[in-house]
Amino acid sequence: MQRLRRLLTRNVPLVILALLLLPTIVPAVLQSLNGWMGQLKPQGDIAGFFAPSVRYWEDDLVTWGKTYNLDPNLLATVMQIESCGHPTIASHAGAQGLFQVMPFHFSATEDMLDPDTNAMRSANFLNECHNWAGDNVGMIMACYNGGPSVTRKDFGNWPAETQRYYLWGAGIYNDAYHQLADSPTLDQWMNAGGSTLCNMAAAELNIN
Repeated sequence: MQRLRRLLTRNVPLVILALLLLPTIVPAVLQSLNGWMGQLKPQGDIAGFFAPSVRYWEDDLVTWGKTYNLDPNLLATVMQIESCGHPTIASHAGAQGLFQVMPFHFSATEDMLDPDTNAMRSANFLNECHNWAGDNVGMIMACYNGGPSVTRKDFGNWPAETQRYYLWGAGIYNDAYHQLADSPTLDQWMNAGGSTLCNMAAAELNIN
């Protein structure tokens, strides 16, 4: 106790400075954490840095966000990575439409490529992943790509595709959540091959 008292006495200016800075430091730290563990509820319009073929669906994304109680930026991030806004694209694995939802998520009578239906099934699965992963956006993204079981495994044991999905998804959403004008993570995704997908989407939607 005496040693602590001497330490504080000798460093009074530093202690005072730390106390003065505390109200500034703590909110900054919390804001940084919120980028990764942030609000997943509806937050308004989507970020302006998303590809034009994703922003084409902005009004729908906002509506879907309100309907399914999800941040439209989260839905936009998934759409960006999955289809870049291409409404009829299908993967080699059979995933369908704007959000690349697998067929087993749909009922037999549903049109998998209908945007509203595709968004509904995607949002339902995102909310399911939210239940598994909590508010950790990266883990929600990993769950969306690799299934709920990945939330119980270490990152190093995930498939490489799921690892990339975690990094792309969490990074893009983090940039959108903090309302950045540009997204370095989205730029990296584009340079890694995403631009090809976006060119296909723009052609499908007749966007110059």
